[in-house]
Amino acid sequence: MPREIFKYSNDEITVIWKPNVCIHSKVCWTHLREVFDPLVKPWIKMDGATTERIIEQINTCPSGALSFEKNEK
Repeated sequence: MPREIFKYSNDEITVIWKPNVCIHSKVCWTHLREVFDPLVKPWIKMDGATTERIIEQINTCPSGALSFEKNEK
């Protein structure tokens, strides 16, 4: 059975990916390939862009499969 939630973190946020919700619209990786790259594992590289840019891209996810939470300091 596949995992239902994957988490990827940097110092500021944790990105949450729900593959069972994903509609594979390609919006994430066609607009921010430096972070979202389905051809490598792990497919989300948190050091590929600024936290602000990652958040901007997550907010364009049409299915809501990508979300984020701010990490406590």
